[in-house]
Amino acid sequence: MRVIGLAGWSGSGKTTLLCRLLPLLIGRGVRVSTLKHAHHDFDVDQPGKDSWVHRAAGATEVLVASARRWALMHELRGDREPSLAELLDRMSPVDLVVVEGFKREPHPKIEIHRQGTGKPPLHPHDPSIVAIASDTAFPAAGVPVLGLDDVAAIADIALSQARSVGAIPWRMTAEDACHGPAIG
Repeated sequence: MRVIGLAGWSGSGKTTLLCRLLPLLIGRGVRVSTLKHAHHDFDVDQPGKDSWVHRAAGATEVLVASARRWALMHELRGDREPSLAELLDRMSPVDLVVVEGFKREPHPKIEIHRQGTGKPPLHPHDPSIVAIASDTAFPAAGVPVLGLDDVAAIADIALSQARSVGAIPWRMTAEDACHGPAIG
């Protein structure tokens, strides 16, 4: 399984670009999954539904299944947040996983930069950024700089720069080395 990231500050257009990129990649015959980092207190469940009641009652995991889809919700209940590598390991195999967020992880990333956010670019300080999609020129970037609307070129870069999950030098904490993954 190969991985590429879309990284940038909030409001830079990561989700918008991803929604435009997915149909293009799929149209090229690529089986794609996505993994998104969310804020601390997100919820995919609805209060009052049986699955929500199970979680509220203390279940660590609740799996909901139907003829059309299944979803597994895992409550950390005070455990540490799993690393990107651990989360990728839990995903079903596909050709490409596009990661939205996780900007501090070492996987190859396309920086999404919009001048209007008022935030500084990430690429000067992140060697894992392999390209930039921006509304601003970065002549000294050292990596390809593409327009935010050049989705075909962004797809080309994503496919050419994606790396096998096993080839990425994931950071491992001392706790990871001693105790293994926190989930699983």
